[in-house]
Amino acid sequence: MPQAVVHVILTIIALDLIRDYAIKKRKFIPLHYLFLGGIFGLLPDADIPVYWLAKNILGYEAVWFHRTITHSLLFPFAAILLAALAFSFARKKRLWLFFAVMAFGFSMHLLLDGILTGYIPLFYPFSEARFGINLLGRIGWPAIVEGLEAVILLIWLYDLDRRHRLRDYL
Repeated sequence: MPQAVVHVILTIIALDLIRDYAIKKRKFIPLHYLFLGGIFGLLPDADIPVYWLAKNILGYEAVWFHRTITHSLLFPFAAILLAALAFSFARKKRLWLFFAVMAFGFSMHLLLDGILTGYIPLFYPFSEARFGINLLGRIGWPAIVEGLEAVILLIWLYDLDRRHRLRDYL
């Protein structure tokens, strides 16, 4: 699994790039939605602290269940369904964007885990078949993950400065 910060940062960066380059309307996706996207990009790993709490605090001997239901397409599809329903029926028309950002964050997490570090059960609980590329495992460069988030953050900050002249605010 990529480090937690990679899930958060890459989701925020992807949403920011979509907002600035594809949609080209900064106000369409508010800044706090980028933050929420980062949280949703991390949320599929919420089963890790739940497992730790169950085992170490509550004394419950649970079977390790990471990368099961939270790493299936169930959550992204549910969020897409909620976005479609909100777009069609909600009084607050922007509510659909919240669920769309949620679906995007969940999907980014699955994409990162599937491409970089192993295999995920996309159709769990209906099938236990796992899909993925495991790029970092094949390359054999586990140490690259340690510096990956720093490199990504620096590239994004350079792009932000180039687009928005951040040094004017320093």
